Order: sequence, then structure tokens, then C-alpha cells
Amino acid sequence: SFSVKNFYSFRESVRISLELDGHAPQDDRSFIAPSGTRLTKALAVIGANASGKTTLVKVLAFLSWFINDSFQLKADAKLPLEAHFSSEGEVSEFEVEFETDNKIWRYFLKASNERVYAEALYAKEASSKRRFSFVFLREWVPGTISGTGSYSVKQQQFGMLQKEAEKVRTNASLISTAAQYGVQLASQMKRISEHVFTNVHALGRRHLDFEQIFEVSKFYAENERLRRRMAMMLSKWDFGLADIRVEKVNRTDKEGKTKEIDFPFGVHLIGNKEHELALFEESSGTQSAFILLARILPALQKGGLVLIDEMEADLHPQMLPAILDLFFSPESNPHNAQIIFTSHSIEVLSQLHKAQVELVEKDAQCESDAWRLDEVKGVRADDNLYAKYMVGAYGATPRL
Repeated sequence: SFSVKNFYSFRESVRISLELDGHAPQDDRSFIAPSGTRLTKALAVIGANASGKTTLVKVLAFLSWFINDSFQLKADAKLPLEAHFSSEGEVSEFEVEFETDNKIWRYFLKASNERVYAEALYAKEASSKRRFSFVFLREWVPGTISGTGSYSVKQQQFGMLQKEAEKVRTNASLISTAAQYGVQLASQMKRISEHVFTNVHALGRRHLDFEQIFEVSKFYAENERLRRRMAMMLSKWDFGLADIRVEKVNRTDKEGKTKEIDFPFGVHLIGNKEHELALFEESSGTQSAFILLARILPALQKGGLVLIDEMEADLHPQMLPAILDLFFSPESNPHNAQIIFTSHSIEVLSQLHKAQVELVEKDAQCESDAWRLDEVKGVRADDNLYAKYMVGAYGATPRL
């Protein structure tokens, strides 16, 4: 299993915690990690338009990409990091704490779009009350000439050759690079980052398009068990579908080249007769659910973290409780996968308790602040969160 405990963005001074205290309800909406910590299975990020919700979720999406794929960047490419326009030139700092294989890990990164300034990995046994010990420490040491420098790297049972560790590119993670050299622990960390499923990239939410549908169709074609589960769920969720099939078809591109692709069809049953309709001709809600489940079902199958921006996009609001129930049910979520999502469908508050709601608000200087609802003084466990939020009792509402 793999679970996230906390993550931080120091540039914005925001700390997001998925840990629950003894006041949170002890029900199927949370679970006990091997360390004994109770963690939430879901966290909703709520706030007005342009309040910073997506940016908050992008922290984890960026760290997952950086650990897993930054080695693939070209040597002269910039990192996809931009400082706030009021803090131009400042360096961003991130930290995430997670638990897997009976250990608690803490990963730290300090970087700008120009280079990594510091990177570190710490660990301790989940059952231990001792402090974290470093696995590696990587720090940029400026040279005597402006713009030059080199890395100082300290390792403790990480296993990368020292001369190779010190030569890691300025725009790449030590973990991502070490995995290319077959370092076992680095490969393990990469596999963990592959358990993060998201619709967020550097520019924000990936919007519905043909490219995603083809990507997801290929995924379902290679994972028949999950395709059947997706089709069963869409049929159950009243999309008017009996099945969704993925078939091999020949497609000719603009250059006149023909290749075989995986093409999705919705199957409608009228009487005893089946009628196939290309998924591109189905509703945007059907297409969105088809894509969304390709990110949710793998996490439910093997554990992990799902990061979804605007989960209700193109979906009926009543579908959100059904999606959350997939995470809350021990039967459908045996590995305690977690979901962090942004939403404007405030009705979802009726499914959550106060420790599962993160509010985000932007001030007059265009700087965002975030706080968990159980940190607000006077919020009772039995409050109608939806009703009180709608009248502005908690803040983070649009000022119209």
C-alpha cells in the first residue's frame, strides 16, 4: 500500500495534511496506516473560481512527475516551475510525506525553473518514534563565476555511484536519474510515483479531447478487467449504455499512413438488438466518465493517490457521491487508495466531515491561503457544512 500523509508548498506557505485526529469520525471514510496514523481517504478542495485550488493540487502532480520522469527532459530544458509574479526570481520549496512498505518517507525539493537547488530523501520505520534519517542529501554549491556551480551529494544506503550522483543534471531528480542506473531504491521510489493518477499537468486540468480518449482506449484495451468494470459502472450510472467496447480499427493520418488503433464504441441495447455508437458521438458526460474511471480504477485496484481537478466537469452532481463511495467502501477500495479533488459542486460537502474539506481563498494581492475546515474555530462535527458554506460562514466563497 501507498498513502500520503502531508504535503507542503513553502513558497506559498501552505501545508496540506491528510492526517486525522481523534475527533474525526472513525468510519470507512478513513483508515489506519501501518504507522498507527489515521488518514483520510478523500480530501475536497473548495473555493471560488481562480482562488488557487488547481495550483494546490499541482504540487503533488509536479512532484510525482519530477521524481518519475524529469530524467527525460532535454539537458537545456527549463523545469515547469513559475514563481508568483509578486515574488519573481524566488525559489520554490516542496515537501511530501508518505508511507509505504512499513516505512515513512519524507521527500524535499528546492528548485526554480533554472535548476534544482536542493533535493533530499529521508526515511524512518513506520513503528519507530525516532527522527528521520537521511537517505541522500543533494545541494547546489555556486561556483566563483556567476551561473556556475556543482552539486554536493551525501548518501546513506542509497546506492548510486558518487561520481554519477554529483553529475546529475540541474533539471533532473537524483531519483529519476539513479533509476536509469539500476539503483534499487530509486526504482522503488519511481514505482511509488507511478501510483499517482491525475488529470493535471503543468498548465492545469487536461480538458476533454480526442488525444485523451485514444490514450484511455489503449489503456482499457490492455486492461480487460478494468474495461469490464468501467463498462459495468457506466451502465449502472444511467448513461443509457449496455457496454463500452474497445475495438481495433485502421486509421489513416494526415500523411496518408495507416495504422491500427484502439477505438471506443458505446453499446446501446434496444430490445434484443445492439446498436454501436462511436464514443466521440456520445455525450461529453459519457466521455468524461470514461476518462475519469481510467484514473480511478487503477488506484482502487492496487492502491495509490488520485488527483482530480474539477471532478464534476461534465458530470451530473449526483455522480460525485457514487465516485466517493468507491473510495469509502472497503470492498471497492481494499488497498486504501486516496483521492484529492477540487470541485465547484458544493453538494459534495454533505458526503464529507470537516477534516475532509480544504478551503482556498485568494486575497487582494492575488496570494492564496488554504486551511482545513476542522481548523476553523467553532465548526461543529454535526454542522450542515453545505448550508453554512453557502451563506459564507467559512469563507472561501465568491465575492460577487
